[in-house]
Amino acid sequence: MDTPLEHRLQQELDRRRQNNLLRRLEVAPPCRVNLSSNDYLQLRSDAAVLDAAHAALEEYGAGSGASPLLYGNTPCHERLLTALKPWKRKTAGLVFNTGFMANQAVLKHVPGANDLVLVDRLIHHSVIQAVLQSPADYKRYVHLDLNHLEDLLNKHRNDYETIFVVTESVFSMDGDYPDLKALVALKKRHPFVLVLDEAHGTGVFGPTGGGLAEEMGVLDEIDILVGTLGKALASMGAYVLSSSQTVIDHLVNHSGEFIYSTYLAPACAAAAEAAIGRVQAMQAERQSLRERAATFRHALTQKGWTTHAFDSQIVPVVVGDPDRALALRDRLLAQGILTAAVRPPTVPPNSSRLRLSLHSGVTQEHLDEVLELLNP
Repeated sequence: MDTPLEHRLQQELDRRRQNNLLRRLEVAPPCRVNLSSNDYLQLRSDAAVLDAAHAALEEYGAGSGASPLLYGNTPCHERLLTALKPWKRKTAGLVFNTGFMANQAVLKHVPGANDLVLVDRLIHHSVIQAVLQSPADYKRYVHLDLNHLEDLLNKHRNDYETIFVVTESVFSMDGDYPDLKALVALKKRHPFVLVLDEAHGTGVFGPTGGGLAEEMGVLDEIDILVGTLGKALASMGAYVLSSSQTVIDHLVNHSGEFIYSTYLAPACAAAAEAAIGRVQAMQAERQSLRERAATFRHALTQKGWTTHAFDSQIVPVVVGDPDRALALRDRLLAQGILTAAVRPPTVPPNSSRLRLSLHSGVTQEHLDEVLELLNP
């Protein structure tokens, strides 16, 4: 195939290759320490989670067989929601096939033409892609800067019917997080609809692993809560929860992401439900993981590396240059330690980094070894 289309696409790929920004799909290499996975509590191989998935496979088969509004919504999906809603202090919800689809559904279909969506500048790509397709206006506020957010709220509070504010809890590339108590206080001064993506907070934050909003005591103030089943909940899929049944009914009627896809496999829903029960009892593992992450960050800083002074399980080692990020990744992998080298456009220009994703199975000895390999 030698066409103008292929020529243009190949030129774009060549430019990325020349700048060491080309993405490649590869089979995950063998490793003895995996610092790339988001399985933060190591529940993918947990006996209770596997038993629940096996039981659902036996009862319902390998797939749901249909979209949710036809035949695909099984008792497994309803039991999952029954577990999720009280945990997250919400009364209504939907299960989605992926977190990307869940964010797309909320931000494309809930804000209207007379609304404004204010998003953190480093919000996940799924949100940005959605608001670009939404009829609402949108603006970005400086990352984690609630003063800038308040300036925007003051400036635009009389210009729109409804204002939405969208943020992640734990940000996926930097491992930092907003002051949700201050954000809720801001909401009381300047009313808005608060949308929170708890993808990376769930399981690791909060006394029962309910996420950053649970830890900061503001779950009741979150208007729309999005989360995934594929990280600490060790399965696949996502959910949208709210205390407004109207919001959920609107998604059921208008979200193509929900309506027109064969539904999540029942085994995935059953596995996630079982994982919720396990997560809620893992307070010691959560505390140990975050203490280890904070200690590791301090050690990195002492060695001259650039990271962020938070205690989440996501630890970036920001090196700037994509070549250097790739070289460090390969150095660690040569010793059996799998990490992710993240480069633009996933992260801003000049902020290529290793993204180290800590989990409950990572020991202090593993982290000491990483430090030694980073500083040969």
